[in-house]
Amino acid sequence: MRANQDLLAKDSLYLWQWQAGRIFKAQGKASEAVMAYEQAVTTLETIRSDILTANRDVQLDFRDAINPIYRELAQLRLEQASLPSVEPMERTKELSAALRTIDSLKLAELQNYFGNDCVIAALNLNDSADFSPATAVFSTIILKDRTAILVSLPNGEKRSAWIDIDSQALIDEINEFRRELERFMDFVYDPTQAQKLYDWLIRPFASDLEQAQVKTLVFIQDGILRSIPMAALHDGEKFLVQKYAIATTPSLTLTEKKALDRKQLRALIIGLTKEVVVDGRRFPALSNVGKEVSQVEARMPGSKGLLDEEFTRDRLQQELSQTLYPIIHIATHGEFGTEPEDTFLVTGDNGKLTITDLEATMRRINVGSEAVELLALTACQTAVGDDRAALGLAGVAVQAGVKSAYNFNPPF
Repeated sequence: MRANQDLLAKDSLYLWQWQAGRIFKAQGKASEAVMAYEQAVTTLETIRSDILTANRDVQLDFRDAINPIYRELAQLRLEQASLPSVEPMERTKELSAALRTIDSLKLAELQNYFGNDCVIAALNLNDSADFSPATAVFSTIILKDRTAILVSLPNGEKRSAWIDIDSQALIDEINEFRRELERFMDFVYDPTQAQKLYDWLIRPFASDLEQAQVKTLVFIQDGILRSIPMAALHDGEKFLVQKYAIATTPSLTLTEKKALDRKQLRALIIGLTKEVVVDGRRFPALSNVGKEVSQVEARMPGSKGLLDEEFTRDRLQQELSQTLYPIIHIATHGEFGTEPEDTFLVTGDNGKLTITDLEATMRRINVGSEAVELLALTACQTAVGDDRAALGLAGVAVQAGVKSAYNFNPPF
């Protein structure tokens, strides 16, 4: 009873602190507003585990309630960094604080998505990047009326720019980009949308990247931006991947940044080529998966492919328990919903591999230093326009300690 009373008291406290922050902001008292918002976030952090053990409706209410608090705090930090009078060191400090705020929100989102106080296998409290000197890190923060892009350069300096459209307009633009990628397989690809996203996300920093001789771009995306392959952005002459090596991670603080050991890379490549029926629903044959599996096998000697009837939940678990594969590549139909129970991959025995099954399997094999380096998924029918749908694969990677995850839904 006392615990419930304490929870209710803190639930009221963070709301009062949030309200105080909004009042200070309306009065133009930025420092006081930031302090009040920070207090609200601190209070939320102390009750998050209790909320996560509550029923699902309460969890969803919690998600909807805390999201604006974190984002409004990040916006305050970004606005402070944008003031002409701010010194470079103070600007970098404010931008770093905004990124830490969004990192905390991402952890809360992942925990809420899976409905538990998930164990983060590779939590890094230090957000400094230990990448190669030729690496730049791009982070995005989606706000109600516009979106911030923050870039951390190899020398530690940070740059920022804005996409001046509201969040719904951004979702519409991203979905149009995805549709253009699907039409690409019909040889009618129009790069206009890919160029627009390049102009928003990359071009403001093109000279900085060139001056710093950057070779690798790491993307830490927010919301709907998690669902797009950055490699397909186009500068008017070539795709982004033709100029830079590209990596994606949910967060620098939630994933390990140790360099990949390339000496003995091998992959377990799993694919579905035939038509299957799951729960009375027909999933058509995927004609290009066989070629995809063969190409991955050819690039990495020692790899193994499991196609069609060999691709089952039990066969996958058996193979991973016997052999360590630094890379796991899955090509099949996929459904990514707003909740884990609606998220699954289609297997070759007319069955499902749920995101929960996949996470449990990955967690069992990721012991000590023998961790999966990359989990790659190419799956069609992934949910379009849903910023929570991409949390499934990211959550599997984070909870199980996979160092990198990549999700792309091509039109097979």
